[in-house]
Amino acid sequence: MACRVRFEPLGIQDDLAPDSTLLSGLLANDFKVLKECGGRGMCATCHIYIQGGMDCLSPRTKREEKTLSVVANARPNSRLACQAKILRSGVTIEVPAGMYVDVVEDIEALIGRRTEMDLLHPISGELLVEAGKLITRSIVNQLRDTRVKVSEYLAHTQDV
Repeated sequence: MACRVRFEPLGIQDDLAPDSTLLSGLLANDFKVLKECGGRGMCATCHIYIQGGMDCLSPRTKREEKTLSVVANARPNSRLACQAKILRSGVTIEVPAGMYVDVVEDIEALIGRRTEMDLLHPISGELLVEAGKLITRSIVNQLRDTRVKVSEYLAHTQDV
């Protein structure tokens, strides 16, 4: 039996398989999620908020708790989409505006333009560019450097 999940603020509803992760639902609905750690709960690039139905999801893992503890915009209803498994219908997800950026090159094409929404750092959640402000080359470089550092860190943790 499929589990109904709602994605806000877009108002999208989808039926997902029980025991699938919320990340699979985000990807199936064309959300551009970095998933830097490959779904291991280590990078917070799939950080979301649960508006309703927290009890319809698997409990937080220790790894998820640790990762969320360093996310600047984490709340009590925060989850990592890669770690939250759907147990039954009734989940409503709030996708943080400006959180998901598929590739740095997508932003690089926007240098010198004004953002329509806040652009958030994909890991820390720190506000990089406020809505209506210009995207600068230094912001793009900061995102590129962060992505390299995260990739190096994750590669190192796989070797240990």
